[in-house]
This record gives sequence, C-alpha cells and structure tokens, in this order.
Amino acid sequence: MNNIPSVNLADFLSDDPKRKQKFVNEIGKAYEEIGFVALKNHFLSDNLVDELYKEVKNFFALPLETKQKYEIEGLAGQRGYISFGKEHAKGKKEGDLKEFWHFGQEPSKDANLTEEYPENVQVEELPDFNHTGMEAYRMLEKTGIYVLRALALYIGLDEFYFDHWASNGNSILRPIHYPPITEEPKGAVRAGAHGDINLITLLMGASTGGLQVLRKDGEWIDAIPQEDELVINVGDMLERHTNNKLRSTIHRVVNPPKEQWSNPRYSIPFFMHPRSEMPLNCLEECIDDEHPKAYPDITAGEFLHQRLVEIGLKK
Repeated sequence: MNNIPSVNLADFLSDDPKRKQKFVNEIGKAYEEIGFVALKNHFLSDNLVDELYKEVKNFFALPLETKQKYEIEGLAGQRGYISFGKEHAKGKKEGDLKEFWHFGQEPSKDANLTEEYPENVQVEELPDFNHTGMEAYRMLEKTGIYVLRALALYIGLDEFYFDHWASNGNSILRPIHYPPITEEPKGAVRAGAHGDINLITLLMGASTGGLQVLRKDGEWIDAIPQEDELVINVGDMLERHTNNKLRSTIHRVVNPPKEQWSNPRYSIPFFMHPRSEMPLNCLEECIDDEHPKAYPDITAGEFLHQRLVEIGLKK
C-alpha cells in the first residue's frame, strides 16, 4: 500500500444495503490497517471550499500585530489565533513551522451540555470570515457523524451510538498557514510526527502535498488524495475507545524540496471531539482473550486536558 485507500460516502448514504455494507467494510478495514482514508462525496460544496480558502488566506495575510489582537491569553489556544512556533509535537521541543486559527463549537439551544465552551473570537477586519468558517464547521461535523455511524456498525454497536457524543461536541476547525521557508530549519518541520488527540480528523488541503503517514512496517508514505476528497483519520480517543482495534496512525507534514520553499501551504483540519463527559472506556465489543483491555477508564475531557499539556498549549 503506497497511498491511503479511497472510499465513497455516497455508498453509505445509498438505499442499497449492499453498497452501505461495502462502505462499512472498506472504511473499517482501512482504519484497522493504516488508520487513514480519502473520502469523496462529503457535504462540503466546491463553492464553500473556495470561500473558506479565500477568507483564510485573507486572515493570514493581515499584519502580525493585527493577528496578535486575536491571540487571547487564558484560552490555551482553544479559540482564535495561535502564533508561529507555539505548538510542538508530543515529545519534541522545536515549535512547528506554522500559525493557525481555531473555530470552536457553537452548541444548539437544546444541547444540555455539562460544560461551557469558550465563545468564538470575531475578526473585525473580515466580515465574512467567521460566518464562512462556521458554515464549513457544520458541513464537516455532519460528514464526521456519518463516518462515525459507519464505524459504529463495523465495531458491532448501534449505528447511532456516537451521535449524542459527537453532536455539540468539543470539535475544533483549524485553518493552518505554513509560511514560506526562508532559511534552513534547525530540526523543525511544518508539523512534527504525531497522532491526533480526538475521535477522527477530517482534513481539507492535503492535496497540496507534504502529508505523510507511517505504515505498520515503519515506512513513511505520502497521503495524496484527489482534489475533491477529504483525508479522514482515526485519533487517539477512538483508538483507545476501541482498545486498539482502529488505529491512530502517526503522521507528519514534511518540509518541501528546497526549490519549493517559497510556496506557502494551507490546510484545514477539523478535529472531531466528543462531549467532555463521554467515557473512553475500552468497548466490550473490542475486548477478548487475544485483545485484553489495554487502557484504564478515562473521560474525553480528562484525556484532552492531559494531551494539551503534553503539546504545550496548556501549562
């Protein structure tokens, strides 16, 4: 396998039970073997994607002092702007070569949440920035819920097992700007080798190159989706919840060849988090004599706090 498998959400949404089961089998097998797929026929329209990239590029083109107005102390990077080099991969001290923005959940009135999410930070200079970002947030959340329904069936759970936990969950949409590289980086890459914290990640922008996935045999392979596909991978929360049945694979964003250093790179991952009170206890369906329970019980909120400290966003 030299690229990640491609799956078609239209199969899962069809009225044909065989097509639906085909999608369940394909995505489940891919997540057991490599932890990544490229997904076509998601809910993002081409027009919305174009609008989002336009707004994101306009934001990162603002003067640094303007962007820094939106870097809010005390939010642990959970909303607004996070400046260049602030975040690093777990276990690394070099900051990643990127700056980014965080849009967070705006829960529905009937969400009955046990926690209060921080308000989103509004960008005064760009009147369409927040609206466009949250429109994309909703479409990615909708796509993610259908993927989780397929995975619930693959594991042997009720199809809608994840719906309550993922709807109004603590998800984050993160537009990232990797600026042009102007000098030889000292041990830093655009994003160091890491696993994601959350349930699943839906990534826009991987078709511009740089994303690499670590295969089981220790080889790094390029993840190259088609222009209209999202890359979707398993995060550490789902790996833990499924007792390592579904794999959270280590991945990275490598620096381009020197002749491409002058090119910036943009990518927009949606980190799908559940409600903080979701138990991540290993599912009984994933425990047997060959696969004993691998992790102690923990909630999603407790796990998230641990990891934010490890990657430098929380003290």
